Amino acid sequence: MNASILAGIVSLGIALAMGPATIALLRRLRAGQTIRKEGPERHLSKAGTPTMGGVIIVAAATVATLLFATPRSSEAGYLLLTFLGFALVGLGDDFIKVVLKRSLGLRARYKLIGQLVLGLLLSLYAVNAAGLEPRLIVPFSSALWPVSPALFLLLSILALIGSANAVNITDGLDGLAAGSSAIAAAVMSVVAYGLGHVDASIFAAAVAGACLGFAWFNAHPAQVIMGDTGALALGGALAGVAVLTGTHLILPIVGGLFVIETLSVMLQVSYFRLTKGKRIFRMSPIHHHFELSGWAEPQIVTRFWLIALVMGIVGLLAV
Repeated sequence: MNASILAGIVSLGIALAMGPATIALLRRLRAGQTIRKEGPERHLSKAGTPTMGGVIIVAAATVATLLFATPRSSEAGYLLLTFLGFALVGLGDDFIKVVLKRSLGLRARYKLIGQLVLGLLLSLYAVNAAGLEPRLIVPFSSALWPVSPALFLLLSILALIGSANAVNITDGLDGLAAGSSAIAAAVMSVVAYGLGHVDASIFAAAVAGACLGFAWFNAHPAQVIMGDTGALALGGALAGVAVLTGTHLILPIVGGLFVIETLSVMLQVSYFRLTKGKRIFRMSPIHHHFELSGWAEPQIVTRFWLIALVMGIVGLLAV
């Protein structure tokens, strides 16, 4: 576990060191965030804040993993491939939107194809790698659920795509996704270590440290926003660790906050269509509902972090 802790500390330090120069570069590129008119009015003040700051998280976690993981580790290699791949998909979307000024960004089908390919690569490795088996850990039980390779592949791909987009949905307030992801990644690091996946533990700890370092600059009022570059990479990283450790069913508990945020959007859209215009929440995702209910942004973020922490603890108990 010492290597995991060191990876987290080094990743934190790299992110803190990279922050000022990266933010300055993003400003020079005029990579400013565009605010949707449909969003809360108070968010209009965030317009122009540099986005694509997820490169800080990705670079810091990647370097720290390479420094502390077992040399030529296939486990660390595939996790980094997934992490960087999802980051590139997000970076492409961010670049098209904020630098090329094309509001639609990367077409949805191309984003989905990219995520599918990355999910398939990691899932195939997990099914075929020596020492790994297509089985899932059942929450709150010592039981292992053997599944067919086909079902394992399907669940793994769904976990990767779902997790990436869930973190992306959560990334709507200063510090919310960064802090919540740091908690989830730290928990997954402990889980991976306990299950004997040392390199996966190191990777997850490096991601947690990078998120904390990024949060220093992303705290309210944010100097930089992670964008899809960071959000998709973080979701892919969390699910990647779950796939390699067979903790697919534990991940929704550890990342319970991301599940809640995603469900709030699904419920809102479904109810709106069924009732021809009625809403359950003032606005979704649910963090916007609390904004419009009068909660201050730091108050929402702090309380949601506490929810993420509780869910992380429950996730640890579930293994």
